[in-house]
Amino acid sequence: MKLTFIGATHEVTGSCYYLEACGKHILIDCGLEQGKDVYENQEIPVASAEIDAVLLTHAHMDHAGKLPLLYAQGFRGKIHATGATSDLCDIMLRDSAHIQMSEAEWRNRKGKRKGENTFLPLYTMEDAYGAIRSFVPHDYNEKAELFEGIRFRFVDVGHLLGSASIEVWTTEEGVTKKIVFSGDIGNINQPLIKDPSYIREADYVVMESTYGDRNHGKRPDYIGELTEVLQTTFDRGGNVIIPSFAVGRTQVLLYFIRKIKADNLVTGHGNFKVYVDSPLANEATQIFHENRIGYFDRESMELISKGINPLTFPGLITSVTTEESKAINFDDDCKVIISASGMCDAGRIRHHLKHNLWRGESTVLFVGYQSVGSLGRIILDGAKEVKLFGEWIQVNANIRKLDGVSGHADRDGLLTWINHFEKKPQRVFVVHGEASVCDLFTETLRNEYGFNAVAPYSGEVYDLLNNVCLVKGKAIDVQDTVDRKKEVSSVYERLVNAGKRLMAVIQHNKGGANKDLAKFTDQINALSDKWDR
Repeated sequence: MKLTFIGATHEVTGSCYYLEACGKHILIDCGLEQGKDVYENQEIPVASAEIDAVLLTHAHMDHAGKLPLLYAQGFRGKIHATGATSDLCDIMLRDSAHIQMSEAEWRNRKGKRKGENTFLPLYTMEDAYGAIRSFVPHDYNEKAELFEGIRFRFVDVGHLLGSASIEVWTTEEGVTKKIVFSGDIGNINQPLIKDPSYIREADYVVMESTYGDRNHGKRPDYIGELTEVLQTTFDRGGNVIIPSFAVGRTQVLLYFIRKIKADNLVTGHGNFKVYVDSPLANEATQIFHENRIGYFDRESMELISKGINPLTFPGLITSVTTEESKAINFDDDCKVIISASGMCDAGRIRHHLKHNLWRGESTVLFVGYQSVGSLGRIILDGAKEVKLFGEWIQVNANIRKLDGVSGHADRDGLLTWINHFEKKPQRVFVVHGEASVCDLFTETLRNEYGFNAVAPYSGEVYDLLNNVCLVKGKAIDVQDTVDRKKEVSSVYERLVNAGKRLMAVIQHNKGGANKDLAKFTDQINALSDKWDR
């Protein structure tokens, strides 16, 4: 019974943990790294084809974004998640694959003129569909058997529609250990979704620490602050540009704006327009509405009982096609433009920034976490100009941040969550935070609350039966000059992955009928004879 830390160690993104138990190989999350990467992630110690199952906490890309790559490399197990997470991943993984393939097409057009090698996407739409077909949906609090000796349960953690902490029970040598993976712990009193549920017991806890060094402060007057930004920007004749995560944050903004419009809080600008320029966000909003039962909080359900959709209002315009997106910037009316990506590193938001950053009358309003190295963080930190589509753009717009609009619990929220365990776990592993935050929050748990807490690095391995560290992880810096697309497989690497999958299939057929094994052997030999030249 061993736990290996693969990603999101002393970093916020790229969550991935590898559990070996009862002869099975299990991943908890399989996320992409976003923004500037600081430390090298450990490779998963076994071939992707040998992974038996994935347990997924929620649908954000830093937790789910590498699932299609896992499939491309030979994974053919099941991905277990809540029903809402499964629905959201259906659209998010397809969107991610579209971005990967579009970027590859663009780079190849550019590289062909220079005689460069073909650039391959991290994964394809076919890989995304393969991963999507692997999902098995579960309800909250449904205790299920994964394999003999391994059970699990999803518990609402209040971060995103369908987000969960995962309880895992493993039994080996007559000993049962319970491991809790917190996932991203939600902020309290968020619109639409419920507050985090608390878990009372565990032998080991793997918990996030994104805001482990600070509190969000006094709960802001979200409606008041957003109203002030809209009113002052429209009075100047400008637009409000909101880089927003398509899933979760966009829906919260729609909830707020519906309230502002219903109460006529913005004056003098009629029924101002609100564009949601993100096909993904529009699909996600529909999924929110379809999954309201069992996921929405009481206030939202009360609105629905009155026949009020909390996510729509007059003046809301959804943009789907490229032509519709381009037309927004030829609309001279004052307006709100909500567009992805939330950190401004890709997607349609970059076009809207190009058209508005230089305008002193406009406002760029950030409503979510901006990872170090992301374009959003660079703008928020005070850059005077930024490069977009090969052109330097002056930053003259008003740059604002709506404080407190976070899907993550703050320091007090994290402490409330961990202190609900009635008996201290044998060990708490602190992950999913910037390096200094992980270390500081670990020290807080140790020194102020008496937990046996550690902040592992990538590659660290623990024996959970005996609570012993078997392999210490290393803080291996990623050099700024390293091409962060190095994970993109070459054609040869795809062939190697296919070979690894073949070996896993051979192992899975151990004990099969001699007749079938002989036929399989002949097929492999025939293929080898064809290509052995």
